Amino acid sequence: MIECLKRIIREYQNLEPPDGLLPRRVAIGSLPGKVTVVTGVRGSGKTTLLRQRIQQLVESGVPRENILYLNLADNRLYWLRHENPDLILEAYFELHPQKRGSETVHCFFDEVQVLPHWQLFIDRLTRTEKCEVTVAGSLLPSPEEETASPMTGRIVSWEIFPLSFREFLDGKGIECDSPLSTKQRLTIQKAFDGYWQVGGFPGLNRLDQSQRIEAHQANWNAIIASIIGHHNISHPRAVIDLAHWLVGNTGSYYAVSHLTDYLKSLGHRVRKSSVVDWLVAFEDAGLLFSVNIFSSSPTRISVNPRKVYCIDHALVTSVSSGILTNRDSLLENLVFTALRRVTPEIFYHKTKTGREVDLVALLPTVPGQERAILLIQVCASLADPRVKQSEVRSLSEAMVELAVAEGTIVTWRTDETIPVGFGTIQVVPVWRFLLEMEP
Repeated sequence: MIECLKRIIREYQNLEPPDGLLPRRVAIGSLPGKVTVVTGVRGSGKTTLLRQRIQQLVESGVPRENILYLNLADNRLYWLRHENPDLILEAYFELHPQKRGSETVHCFFDEVQVLPHWQLFIDRLTRTEKCEVTVAGSLLPSPEEETASPMTGRIVSWEIFPLSFREFLDGKGIECDSPLSTKQRLTIQKAFDGYWQVGGFPGLNRLDQSQRIEAHQANWNAIIASIIGHHNISHPRAVIDLAHWLVGNTGSYYAVSHLTDYLKSLGHRVRKSSVVDWLVAFEDAGLLFSVNIFSSSPTRISVNPRKVYCIDHALVTSVSSGILTNRDSLLENLVFTALRRVTPEIFYHKTKTGREVDLVALLPTVPGQERAILLIQVCASLADPRVKQSEVRSLSEAMVELAVAEGTIVTWRTDETIPVGFGTIQVVPVWRFLLEMEP
């Protein structure tokens, strides 16, 4: 076993980065005494990010022998799930005995969740060895949220998403720095049409439509299967049916009681508490997200329905029936994921007259400034005067109630400014909104 580990460790140390590796705009780092934890939905590019970080270390002068990388989902390491993970260190220091205690070893463990009690192993590693540790996985419960975890207070978390639109443009070599020329703007608009079709999961832009759908469906099935296996769920068919209902109703409201009744109508014997647990599992996996009404009242939050969104708009079109999804709901999902890259604090709003604002986002606090609130309506087209009037009225009412001087309507192509009583409403095309959300 040790010899097997040594061979694989040596193989990974000699592995060259693949040609055409698309740099991500998320730059993970490390802090002394902290463990870097990278989470994100399966297929979002966590492995690429680790390889990017390793390459940066090598380019900065760190010897390859000082880097220990293992992809623990490697089939050749399956046996390690039933053994003491300290064998990893034993194998590494047999290869490089001179490194122990004298030089910093940079440890990268991909898909670390396959190791039972991985937190204990990582904690022991950081306490007993001179190491900087980065772990990545698709189903990592946050150690910061587990009061009994030995790593509480000693991690730095990074949440990774599929490619943003700006990263998609990077992959095509398209510059998008302001101010944009007319030619650049047209090029970006054309590229957005491709992003709309392909979505953000890396590596799919080279596939035709049928291959892309197959890849999306395969990834979806693998994610759901990993959730079921990781949480040892005893009603797998119910989880599959629930996930399909949610993705097919992207951007729509749901109540847990209605979801439970729906599953019972399909013949599943489930409890509301189980449905709640599964919703949390979907979110922990980075696949499906739930949004509450914007309110400081716990009672109001509990009695109002929630809205559901998927990690990727193109994934929705590949795995759902399409009966209830349309361009407006997919556009709203895309806007949601752009916001979710910036902040987890996203809600919807109901005005006192019952009008809805699609998304309310609380941006991260900037020292010396009041916390910014974004009020956003999503509507593919404002060509119908009645639709435009309704969207503007909903947004302007919310602006007054929440004392926000600017609202935004994200559209397919429209670009204008609308003055209202309390401030202004910016109508922006979706491609520009996506770029503005990620400078």
